[in-house]
Amino acid sequence: MRVCIVYDCLYPYTIGGAERWYRNLAERLAATGHEVTFLTRRQWASGENADFAGVRVLAVSPRTELYADGRRRILPPLQFGLGVLAHLVRHGKQYDVVHTASFPYFSLLAAGLVRRRSGYRIAVDWHELWTRAYWRRYAGRFAGRIGWRIQRACIGVPQRAFCFSQLHERRLREQGFTGGLTRLEGQYAGPPPPDTPAAARPVVVFAGRHIPEKRVPALVPALAELPELAAEIYGDGPERARVLEEISRRRLEERVRAPGFVPEGVLGEALATALCFALPSEREGYGLVVVESSARGVPSVVMSGPDNAATELVEDGVNGAVAASASADDLAEAIRRARDGGDELRASTLDWFRRNSERLSLESSLQLVLREYASADS
Repeated sequence: MRVCIVYDCLYPYTIGGAERWYRNLAERLAATGHEVTFLTRRQWASGENADFAGVRVLAVSPRTELYADGRRRILPPLQFGLGVLAHLVRHGKQYDVVHTASFPYFSLLAAGLVRRRSGYRIAVDWHELWTRAYWRRYAGRFAGRIGWRIQRACIGVPQRAFCFSQLHERRLREQGFTGGLTRLEGQYAGPPPPDTPAAARPVVVFAGRHIPEKRVPALVPALAELPELAAEIYGDGPERARVLEEISRRRLEERVRAPGFVPEGVLGEALATALCFALPSEREGYGLVVVESSARGVPSVVMSGPDNAATELVEDGVNGAVAASASADDLAEAIRRARDGGDELRASTLDWFRRNSERLSLESSLQLVLREYASADS
């Protein structure tokens, strides 16, 4: 089968759950004998070849900054959508399936425009589906209304849809989608779990992009209430300056570190020995890092909220704790519960992963994707 994967970010040039999903999906498809092309935005040096593991990588839009003032800029998605459109007009008949993220929306709309003349089927990953209220809060009244309408137009494109959570599966149906819809619960492609969890350090770990919806700065005042614990805050992004300011303002430099990006091996060791992984996000479409933490026997602390699907991966008291909010008091209280759970909670977390490992594996999702490719409406 000839598959074209479309996403404007490519791991490891940018790092996030969706980036790793598409990288892993492309590698697995190529390894099983499919012809895979990956359309993305240029993120590598001129003259560098970004192909990987039998996957052909094509840049269809230039290197540009995705964020300004912590929000996605409009120009890069437009450029990427136009690049996808131009490529599919010329080469769309070479593909049996175009598999794209719903966001940024213009690439999906481009694939929909060329679908009928090229004859390929469209598969769409709805990592998230925003409500009208969230659009207004995120982008403002006018821009939010436009974003909402563009999202609605994407729902109307003939497609085989995939979701990664009950939350967004429900929202997609509520917003009128009537086509084929499959929930993919598995994205884990890491090593098998250890026999027993590693001994825990008195350290809370976060790793991810420092963007407003992740609410990374909220970790610092919570740690100020937990003088017996330290923290390591990995990653980078537009909110990192605020994180560093909070650390300095509260004079926590000796207990709270924010080293930016580190090699994968360093991060893996830090996570395996963490007291817990803390994810104060208000908005998550899945929460792969919760699964990765559980695979090491490390409980996760997540925040309750209407837009946070990561809570679906945490059973309070079994593999982590759910905080009522990202306030310093609520977050600190949830971290205390993870601390007080001790070795018993770490063993329970590892057992939770073992019991759920099959449905949470990337391989289980890959098999569903391949099955749906074959049955997708033309």
